[in-house]
Amino acid sequence: MKSPAAILTAVFLAGCAARAPLAEPSPPPLVCPSSHCAWTGLADLVDSAVAAGAAPGVVVAVSVRGVRYIHGSGRLGLEDATVPDPGTIYDLASLTKVVALTTGLIFAVEEGRLSLDAPIRQYLPAFQGPGKDAITLRQLLTHSSGLPAHRRLWEQSPGREGALALVNATPLDTIPGARMVYSDLGAMVMTEALESVYGTRIDTLMRARLFLPLDLRSTTYLPPAEWRNRIAPTERDPWRGRVLRGEVHDENASWLGGVSGHAGLFSSAADLLRFGEWVLARRKGPGSAVTREFTRRQNVVAGSSRALGWDTPSPNSSAGTRLSPESFGHTGFTGTSIWMDPSRELVVVLLSNRVHPSRDNPRLGPLRPLVADRAVEILLGSVVH
Repeated sequence: MKSPAAILTAVFLAGCAARAPLAEPSPPPLVCPSSHCAWTGLADLVDSAVAAGAAPGVVVAVSVRGVRYIHGSGRLGLEDATVPDPGTIYDLASLTKVVALTTGLIFAVEEGRLSLDAPIRQYLPAFQGPGKDAITLRQLLTHSSGLPAHRRLWEQSPGREGALALVNATPLDTIPGARMVYSDLGAMVMTEALESVYGTRIDTLMRARLFLPLDLRSTTYLPPAEWRNRIAPTERDPWRGRVLRGEVHDENASWLGGVSGHAGLFSSAADLLRFGEWVLARRKGPGSAVTREFTRRQNVVAGSSRALGWDTPSPNSSAGTRLSPESFGHTGFTGTSIWMDPSRELVVVLLSNRVHPSRDNPRLGPLRPLVADRAVEILLGSVVH
């Protein structure tokens, strides 16, 4: 007998497939034939983590050659006992960097609007300061530009324009190409360059080029008020003086109006599986060279696992130990992650609000690699081929 979660997943995804305006309908989800189905091992792992306080709620989702399994566990928040499901919307935090910004940059490179190895100043003259003349898009994408990791822009600037001016004037803290420093500031610079060459803001651009074409109906910047009950809350934020629900958790993204390339995107597990399947298909299709380059480890800095925008498996990373070396993925501060293994046509998504009610919760960290490992173990031992 099917579990309530399995039935909910089947109904939800069948609905998504039926209303999708493009291409072929999504394949049906992988539904366990009994309570002993192998994929319930993934659900059990997530249930245990939620019970241990890793997050109020978690949704884990996998796609194997387009066949899907999704499981929600826990509750949306301390004051909302609704069980998360395939359509629950989470603040993606830094998954914004790969879903929105990196994808937009792939489009721009494919269309000749941006070059990976041209100075970024060629597209963004406002990016000024000693040592910045030759910094390239490739260096920014691999976090090897020399820019520092972060600035508290919401405390240091009067608003969006002032914040971006401060970003562009921020001094380097190391020689470009010398080391990898994961930099939100670099993502903001790339966002400005992307918006410059397309003449539109990143939310408008990606809605037209990605969210609508893929029928990602739960993916957006600045979620409308009517979505609020579907959105998992994040932190009880001391700066804004309230529990955040439907507004971006990242303070700098909020200061920039809720729209940036480093954070600000909201989405669901069902949408992210569709996105992951699209990325894997794009790596194999005609004109795949740029997408494959972006998802390949670059080896531009000794010891760095970075691809272009994306990350790749490394010791002690959220990828675990069983994904293939050509895999790529990313994490988000709010408790989100996505990993893709092209050799197995596998997408693994983990969404949570581990920052609710406080960001001082490190218990989700060990779950990420365990989920990736368990997904591969189940796949290799299952009848899904």
